[in-house]
Amino acid sequence: MLTLTCPCCGVTVEETELAPGGEAHLKRFGPGSTDAEFETYMFARKNPKGVHFERWRHAYGCGKWFLAARCTVSWEVFGTYPAQTTEPPAELIAKIKEKRPGWEGWK
Repeated sequence: MLTLTCPCCGVTVEETELAPGGEAHLKRFGPGSTDAEFETYMFARKNPKGVHFERWRHAYGCGKWFLAARCTVSWEVFGTYPAQTTEPPAELIAKIKEKRPGWEGWK
């Protein structure tokens, strides 16, 4: 079972207490965007085998959104951080690169 720590309230919970929100760090396109940009936003998602950044909501706790970095193969969680962050924290990137030397980055 996937276990994540909510960075907002500090509680460590199983995934049954959380609601998944999909891929993190998406660029959202609004009015004035081209059809191709909007199509990419709506339908083109990464589905990596390995490190992935996701949005989660602590549904049965504080109710706040947060982001998590985890491995989709082993379910190893590298860390969580607030949803208001525009990119993963440097210390989290360093932790991932330490454990996965061949990892190319989050973008």
